[in-house]
Amino acid sequence: MSVIDDLADALAKDAIAVATRAGDDDIIYKTAKILAATSSTMEEAYMTSIRVRLAERRAREFLKDEAAKLKNAPQT
Repeated sequence: MSVIDDLADALAKDAIAVATRAGDDDIIYKTAKILAATSSTMEEAYMTSIRVRLAERRAREFLKDEAAKLKNAPQT
């Protein structure tokens, strides 16, 4: 990864953690707005990391739910 990607991913990780803790997803988008005002390249990398991390979280939740269904399903 490049320095920009590394920094953007670290920032995305932190923003998701703060937004989750606060229960306010607007934190993610307000952070993006601040980045866009100073560096569109950084903002693009940040939003890519946000999308990737949130997609991964949703997919893991789906798999966890599916695994729980299998665990509780009768054996055939």
